[in-house]
Amino acid sequence: MTLNVPGLVVMAGFYLLILGTGIWASMRSKKKEKKCSGNGMEITLLAGRNINLLVGIFTLTATWVGGGFILGIAEATYNPTLGAVWALMPVPYVLTFFLGGFFFAKPMRENRYVTMMDPFQQKYGNVLSTALIFPALVADVLWVARTLVSLGGTMSVILDLPYIYSIIISSVVAMIYTLLGGLYSVAYTDVIQLILIFVSLWVCVPFLLTNPHSMDISLTAYNETFQAPWVGTVEFDEAGKWFDDFMLLALGGLAYQAFYQRILSASSYTQAQVTCYASSGFCLVLGIPSILVGAVAASTDWNSTSYGLPTPYERNQAGSILPIALQFLTPPYISIIGIGAVAAAVMSSMDSALLSSASLFSSNVYKNILRKQASDREMQWVIRISVVVVGLIGTALTFLDNSVLVFWLVGVDMSYTIMFPQLVCVLFCKVSNGYGATLGYLMGIILRLLSGEPLIGLPPAIQFPGCRMDDEGKLTQYFPFRTTIMVTSLLTILLVSWLTSIIFNKGLLPERWDVFKIKRKEKPTTRAVANEKTNSGSEEASVAKQLLETTSC
Repeated sequence: MTLNVPGLVVMAGFYLLILGTGIWASMRSKKKEKKCSGNGMEITLLAGRNINLLVGIFTLTATWVGGGFILGIAEATYNPTLGAVWALMPVPYVLTFFLGGFFFAKPMRENRYVTMMDPFQQKYGNVLSTALIFPALVADVLWVARTLVSLGGTMSVILDLPYIYSIIISSVVAMIYTLLGGLYSVAYTDVIQLILIFVSLWVCVPFLLTNPHSMDISLTAYNETFQAPWVGTVEFDEAGKWFDDFMLLALGGLAYQAFYQRILSASSYTQAQVTCYASSGFCLVLGIPSILVGAVAASTDWNSTSYGLPTPYERNQAGSILPIALQFLTPPYISIIGIGAVAAAVMSSMDSALLSSASLFSSNVYKNILRKQASDREMQWVIRISVVVVGLIGTALTFLDNSVLVFWLVGVDMSYTIMFPQLVCVLFCKVSNGYGATLGYLMGIILRLLSGEPLIGLPPAIQFPGCRMDDEGKLTQYFPFRTTIMVTSLLTILLVSWLTSIIFNKGLLPERWDVFKIKRKEKPTTRAVANEKTNSGSEEASVAKQLLETTSC
């Protein structure tokens, strides 16, 4: 296979369009900065808290509909051991946005936070908050990696462009326009990218459905033909795992800084809610083409195509099924359009992850801990350096694994089991304190590590009910263990916080041992206040009398 020159030209044009949009948005942000009363860091990270409603909807949707979303859904639908019922992403995201808009947006906006970690620093202090920032940063880095993996695999299949080149080019372009304009550049490029995703995917669908190598997907949905039915099944003994994956995707997204960056950039609480609700509908619509791609691939006689046998699944290429289907089941010009959708999705998610991690480090670590007196100009440079560092680390990780689902699930896993219970407690539970947060944090990490993870080859030390070998010979937990860990961590935070509050407020331990300073300052009683006023009045009368006596002399 030779290098696809027309495809490269189209992709070059796409990258120039995105880069041009990013540069234009950066110039717009500089004009806004001169008019806005806020500081430069707020302009860069939150677009001056005045993002347009339509732009807000587009950028929130584009953040979630990334390369992992598009390729992951197609991969799960095609995989004969999974099927469409395991391609969960679109539906849980509806729950994510509704919960976020209804419950989480209000406390975050009322307190005018800059990042998701601000309430932690205000309530628990800098030391514990720094430890809590770590899983959030790791999740963002893995987010960068999974989006680049999806693009690298697609370009290598359709354009025959070496994996390393496609990843590096995409990473550099995304970093450049993110560096230039912050959230303004990210948001306005997301508008272009989301339009390209929607148009490109739906243009490809008719050609895939009518290709001569595939059977009618309605016939293969529940009947085994070339492989197991693409709808898939959830057996009774797999229901726990399915529920666990659903809750992981639905609630894990609520602990991502990128979500709150969009919520906090809206001009009002109502606009933030509308942004969430509208984005949920877009996610559902944009998930349909990927399911259809996976269904067509599962209904294809690959022996009749130039791809031949063995099938993509047997060659361990299920993660690249979308570009493979576009390459071998559609005309060349359609496959090029399809890669445009993947590239747009990758860029829209990667820039969000870059800015999200840069926000956490620059605002919560550098500004609030390392350099409290840092100037506005200095903070701008810290944000830029953070974007580059996260981009480089995420790019380096792409050479360790080529499965989109691996990076996707491991990243969301950390947000769900560790960060979500912490965020719920700090926002909605007044009883929570540093002691509970510390033990809940350690409990979540320890239990998660002991539970194992077959995706990264970590065997389970704790075997929950139903733990057994999967079809690939890996020991897998079929019990909803992640949800169990999340609930355990949540209860640990509340119980330990309540106990330590009683211990220190009742004086059972000396106050000097209260590291997190949780002891309540006793409010004076009504009688004490009255006595204090009486004594104060007597003292004032005495002083006045002395002054009069002195004057008369």
